[in-house]
Amino acid sequence: MSRAQTPPGGSGRGSASAPPECDIAIAGGGAAGFFAAVTAVERSPDASILLLEKSPELLAKVTISGGGRCNVTHAEFDPDRLAEHYPRGARELRGPLHRWQPGDTIDWFEARGVPLKTEADGRVFPTDDRAASITGCLLDQACQQGVHIHAQTGLRSATRTEEGFALTLSNGTHCRARRLLLATGGNAASSGYKIAANLGHTIEPPVPSLFTFHISDPRIDGLAGVSVEHARVRAAGLQQQGALLITHWGLSGPAILRLSAWGARRLHDLAYAFSLEIDWVPDTSEEEVRDRLAQQRQDHGAAQPARHPLFRLPARLWRKLLLHAGIYAKARWSGLRSEQAERLVAELKRGRFEVTGRSLNKEEFVTCGGVRLSEVDFRTMESRVCPGLFLAGELLDIDGVTGGFNLQAAWTTGRIAGEAMAAG
Repeated sequence: MSRAQTPPGGSGRGSASAPPECDIAIAGGGAAGFFAAVTAVERSPDASILLLEKSPELLAKVTISGGGRCNVTHAEFDPDRLAEHYPRGARELRGPLHRWQPGDTIDWFEARGVPLKTEADGRVFPTDDRAASITGCLLDQACQQGVHIHAQTGLRSATRTEEGFALTLSNGTHCRARRLLLATGGNAASSGYKIAANLGHTIEPPVPSLFTFHISDPRIDGLAGVSVEHARVRAAGLQQQGALLITHWGLSGPAILRLSAWGARRLHDLAYAFSLEIDWVPDTSEEEVRDRLAQQRQDHGAAQPARHPLFRLPARLWRKLLLHAGIYAKARWSGLRSEQAERLVAELKRGRFEVTGRSLNKEEFVTCGGVRLSEVDFRTMESRVCPGLFLAGELLDIDGVTGGFNLQAAWTTGRIAGEAMAAG
């Protein structure tokens, strides 16, 4: 199969309806659910595996990852350094990432006919830049090995029994499973949270992570598309640095996305209304900025500051910052007053902008929150409070920064859950 779509009746071994019983039931047809299913059937070929997805489309988030190119993982092969890219779950993921890390993910897909490439920033994509290469591979592997796949059929409820679990599906049918994996993702409307809670788990309230900032300010108005290679941003007692991108609605780019991820809960509690401080030239101290401005006044007095941007800043942004500091287009360095110079230093090193809201980063939707991590055994991904229940992917209170880290967490937790369920 080449599309992440199956008929409502399902595919794989079995009839058009879900089997009345199975060894393993998996709720969630995303990255974690599929990787767990494929792993389990590879490890235990005779096991009957049922994969349920409530929506018509399978692997939907994989399809849109990386702007439709699918950012499969990130080329960081040291598990300890890799774990540092997860604002929540870093400590718990260290052990699992030693067992299944990006190198393993890359090898797995390439061994199954999907060549991958690593871009300059470390992100890994299929060489053909098509998410369908990844989704098609997963679907082919699952179908060829006999996983029962049912789209438009979600898990409505699950009850623990002596033999495993009694399941009620969204179409009103029932089935029994010896082991159950919840991998329904981080959507607050997902049934996974309710089912996990009913089976004894604590749910950390889900809130958005990885979002951009709404800012209306004359210093950036009209500059959509302008970027700064290296800036430092501060808000709510946190700071991050990296590239900064000006957008039609405010600010984005890696620095903003990292700040939104690490500050997800704090910024939610502030209702996304807070002050943001920007250091446009973090590699230059305030004193060095003052010295550079003084040198310009001394050596280039007749020149117009607006015509000669300093500190490698984009010309349009530089002119906006000059204007905000009271330095007009026809001004000359020789006429720069001390108070103007100080205002420019402040703009360059600690400009303050008011954030009034947030937007998703492209089509991505990543959440902070989910099943409390202390209630999960990360050696197997099995619940500590409900034997036979396993959990993987964004349903857990795990989230990473942008760049392929969230998909890697899905592959890793899905792989470990699949291994453990097959061995159970």
